[in-house]
Amino acid sequence: MSYVPRLRKKYSEEIAQNLKTRFEYTSTMQVPRITKVCLNQGLGKATSDKKIIDAAVEEMTLIAGQKAVATLSTKDISNFKLRKGVAVGAKVTLRGDRMYEFLDRLIAVSLPRTRDFRGVKSSGFDGRGNFTFGVKEQIIFPEIDLEKIKALNGLDITLVTTAKTNEEAKALLEEFGFPFTK
Repeated sequence: MSYVPRLRKKYSEEIAQNLKTRFEYTSTMQVPRITKVCLNQGLGKATSDKKIIDAAVEEMTLIAGQKAVATLSTKDISNFKLRKGVAVGAKVTLRGDRMYEFLDRLIAVSLPRTRDFRGVKSSGFDGRGNFTFGVKEQIIFPEIDLEKIKALNGLDITLVTTAKTNEEAKALLEEFGFPFTK
C-alpha cells in the first residue's frame, strides 16, 4: 500500500461528504477541493543584492519541499532603480501530495508558532473561492534554521480552490481545520 497524506485521506473520507450534505450538491464533482497552493515572496530590496534572492529561493525550497524559482521584473521603473529581467522575488506552486503535506504542516505546526496568534482573518477571499493570506516572518516554519537566516521576510500564501463562492471556500478550509478568527 502506498502512502497517502493525512489531509488527502481526510478529504476523501469525511470532508467531501460533509460539504456535499451541507450545500446539497447532487454530484461529488460539485464538491469544492483545493487544487494548488502558491507561495510568493516579494523582495524589493533585492534589486541591489543578488544574494538576497538566492537566500530567499533556498528558504522557500526548504519550506515548500519543492524547488522555488526567482521571479523577474517585467518592465523598467526608474524611480525604483529597477531594470527589466532583474530578480525581485521567489515563488513556488504546490500540487498533489506535496500540497496536502504543506497544508498539514501549515495548519498543525507553523501557524500556531506565530507570535500572538489568534487565527487568520477571513478577509482574504477574492470572491471566486480563492484565499490569500500573509505570513510576516518565515521563521514560523520549523524547516528554517534561525542561525542561518540573514533577514526576516514575509510571504504570501494563496490557496486555490474549485469553490464558486467565498462561503463554500471558507467551509472547505474550516473542514480542513484552518484557524480563522472568530
